[in-house]
Amino acid sequence: MDAPRVEHLRVRRISGAVVLLLIGVVLVFAVIRVSTDFPNLLSGTVPDPAEFDNRYARFPWLAYAHILPGVVYLVLAPLQLWRGFRTRHYAWHRRIGRVALTAGLIGGVFGIAFGIFLSFGGPIQAAASIVFGSWFVACLLFAYRFIRRGDPRSHRRWMIRAFAVGLAVGTIRIWVGLFQGLQLLSFRDSFGIAFWLSFSMHVIAAEVWLRWRPWPGEGPSMASGIDASIAKAPPTGAS
Repeated sequence: MDAPRVEHLRVRRISGAVVLLLIGVVLVFAVIRVSTDFPNLLSGTVPDPAEFDNRYARFPWLAYAHILPGVVYLVLAPLQLWRGFRTRHYAWHRRIGRVALTAGLIGGVFGIAFGIFLSFGGPIQAAASIVFGSWFVACLLFAYRFIRRGDPRSHRRWMIRAFAVGLAVGTIRIWVGLFQGLQLLSFRDSFGIAFWLSFSMHVIAAEVWLRWRPWPGEGPSMASGIDASIAKAPPTGAS
């Protein structure tokens, strides 16, 4: 096996492990969120306004209209971007794609609303929620537009951009933990900085990845044809 191929496989393994780690972080915090909120909701308890949990107890419908669809999207998106599944089960790829796209749009729109009105980290976090939440929604809409027009290559690129932004939710938790562990920022102040750092990192990472892997099978030293089953698919529905 030649050196470029070995390097290519190594990067893929590392990136795959990072994706799984960040999804795992999101799922763990989602479980913690539910286990914290449901007792409060069932008992009618509302934490002190200064506490992080207050927003979830006061506006659970808004919080979970963002959280639950967002989790669905993050769980399904890797399956959609997995070339092996897409080529072997294209009908299922399209069905799952419709669910993932809808969940992503719902979670993204409500995430923007939650960030505007209930931002724990103040204006800095709210601004990041608006900027990157809007970018996430726009990426999904562009992805849908391109697959409807029969352009799977552009569709994939926009889906990767959207997934990178969604995955930043896990990185935010890591940054907040680092800021707290190193006592660099207060818990509240850490959120705004963590939002901007994480989302910016992921947007840049997506563009680097797309430059390195413009299409499955293509890389800096490799080239192969577009996946025929996708390229010839009828332009109907979402991926």
